Amino acid sequence: MRRRKVSDRGLQLREKQKARASYGILERQFRRYYEEAVRKVGITGDNLLRILELRLDSVVYRLGFADSRAQARQLVRHGLISINGRKADIPSHVVKLNDIIAWTPRGVKSEFYAVAQEQAKGRAVPSWLALEAEKMTGQVLAAPVPEDIGAKFDPATIVEFYSR
Repeated sequence: MRRRKVSDRGLQLREKQKARASYGILERQFRRYYEEAVRKVGITGDNLLRILELRLDSVVYRLGFADSRAQARQLVRHGLISINGRKADIPSHVVKLNDIIAWTPRGVKSEFYAVAQEQAKGRAVPSWLALEAEKMTGQVLAAPVPEDIGAKFDPATIVEFYSR
């Protein structure tokens, strides 16, 4: 038996599934993010990347507070992260410009805080984020640029998939 050549549609589906898996998002929410990206001004694929990167769990991961997005999601879900001094426990919360992401008092007491603080000192953060390693706080300086994100999937292919 011979293998069939994967169709264009199959390749597009594979790219979309890669994106969903890397951000840990279910289909309905991912489709909503795509529809929001279409409504915004600019390139739809870049808008989609920007929306995905500005999720709280992604920002926590990019700041180096967690080793993976799944771990970042768990930190947020357990109430260990705050935005502008208020506890945030929703991983899909969209972070805005100049928001300050820090640890809650309960988060500072956790044993994971010391490990994260040690790891954050040596880790480089993207140019659109600022990190104060001593205080373990981060700030969103600007909207992420697609070149800074370094996605492991092609957003243009995802746009082709949805725009049929």
